[in-house]
Amino acid sequence: LSDRPVPQEAIDRILDAAHRAPTASNRQEVSFTVITDPAILDKIIRFTLDTFAGIARKLENPFVKPLLKRLRPELYAYLPGFRRLIAEYGKGNDLILREAKTLILIHTPYANRFGAADANLAYQNGSLMAESLGVSQIYTGFVLSALAQDKKCKFLKSIGIQGKVHAGMALGMPLFLYPNYIDKKPIAINRI
Repeated sequence: LSDRPVPQEAIDRILDAAHRAPTASNRQEVSFTVITDPAILDKIIRFTLDTFAGIARKLENPFVKPLLKRLRPELYAYLPGFRRLIAEYGKGNDLILREAKTLILIHTPYANRFGAADANLAYQNGSLMAESLGVSQIYTGFVLSALAQDKKCKFLKSIGIQGKVHAGMALGMPLFLYPNYIDKKPIAINRI
């Protein structure tokens, strides 16, 4: 991504598109938090990496490891990724938000049963708008994974968010534009 900030007009259009997504029972309880403050963006990156480091320490604990390796061996597939994210950040490479200048967190009240679906529909609309405006966007799966570990939502409350974050979109202006879409496997269609 370039060092240029995302234009406010583009952010507003992305938010408007996300806001217009359908919601279950037309409840319209999806909220958006837009973060452009570099210190808060870095706080989110560090929270994510600290969470992953904590998980890695638990998985590598010599007292717990023999049992967990037997009961939940799939957890150990994440360790190399956690180590890489942490090491790259130490070298100055942000693999969490990828140097994004804007982060949109999409959230709903805790009691909303369909919050995840509603927020991800909003994300999808916003993502399509970002693409049409030439704004790069990244789904923030690492951040969402870390937030899921914060059961009491202390971190979210520390940055002023009430509710549950279900989706996030990191935005930045691209250094260059690709003339084609990324390569994908052939489309799988089942026609009945």
